[in-house]
Amino acid sequence: MSQNAALQNGKRLTFARPEEMALSIRATALVFEDPASTALLSDIELIAAREVTAMIIGETGTGKELVARHIHAVSGRAGPFVAVNCGALSEALIDAELFGHEAGAYTGASHARAGWFEAANGGTLFLDEIGDMPAALQVKLLRVLQERQVVRLGSRSAIPVDVRLIAATNVDLWRAVNAGRFRADLYYRLNVAPIKLPPLRERRGDIPPLIDYFAAQYARRLDIADVSFTPRAREALVAHDWPGNIRELENVVHYALIVSRDGRVDIDDLRLANASLAPTAQPSPTSSADTPTQLLERIAGDLRRLVELHVPELHDTLEKLLVSTAFEACRHNQVHTAEALSVSRYVLRTQLKRHGLLDVARPRTTAHRVA
Repeated sequence: MSQNAALQNGKRLTFARPEEMALSIRATALVFEDPASTALLSDIELIAAREVTAMIIGETGTGKELVARHIHAVSGRAGPFVAVNCGALSEALIDAELFGHEAGAYTGASHARAGWFEAANGGTLFLDEIGDMPAALQVKLLRVLQERQVVRLGSRSAIPVDVRLIAATNVDLWRAVNAGRFRADLYYRLNVAPIKLPPLRERRGDIPPLIDYFAAQYARRLDIADVSFTPRAREALVAHDWPGNIRELENVVHYALIVSRDGRVDIDDLRLANASLAPTAQPSPTSSADTPTQLLERIAGDLRRLVELHVPELHDTLEKLLVSTAFEACRHNQVHTAEALSVSRYVLRTQLKRHGLLDVARPRTTAHRVA
């Protein structure tokens, strides 16, 4: 399935067939209506026309992959665009996935396979969540960027590759460098042409056209002849802070069309988390002056009551509540969530996947391996 991005009317980036894509944390559309966005588009296209390594920096759901695809399209490179999510690859197999392997290189490697660098030869390789790359692989990636050739796992022969690399991250890589988690020399090698993609709350002029685009898309899928948003609903959508960015906006519009009546979406049809225009909640018994010990004691009391009530599957329910709450509080940033919970990122990913909070079933790629 082709998933190339197309710039329509000079102001909107979308995947070719978004309706065929699995739901994920990706943004499936990106518009350039807000003044901050139109200036950004000009910079993106200047960078695209030059053969430089680009680094796209932005929160989850802001449209980093769409920008990378547009850079590839404008660059004129004849080869394929290959997108790989470093965070979704197994640490044990990421070496073979990126650089390929020979037959017998490891248990289960029955025949030779090319890696993603070879698959993207002549085109563009997009490495998302580059900050999750293990330290040993960072060294190898730096060597590939310097020498323009890869060595498959289990081989001693170098294979030349002509690949333009675009990296992306939703974390502060310089902080990772200072913390010793990311190599400074690789950081400088990747950060030749940085592209800062602002969160949706900083480009609110993009929200109305995104509402109209997603409404039209889902109206067709749901067989709704005509749909409109009331002024109150539009005001609420524009005022919302959108911690999940464009992906969250798409989900809210989709849900609103499902529950709306007579093709009219009002504010009551919107499912906005922590919305400033939502009905005022009852005062919380928890004071901002409470200490962590006092908060934990209150939680312990609630837990005892839940145990006494014999709530079924209590452990799994509480684990999901803990992980989902922390994940939401950290704006779906896995590194920050793992730090907040004092667990490793791999433990966190296992928990997110177990509770259906993370779609890691499909790696992001558009090219098949080359045998």
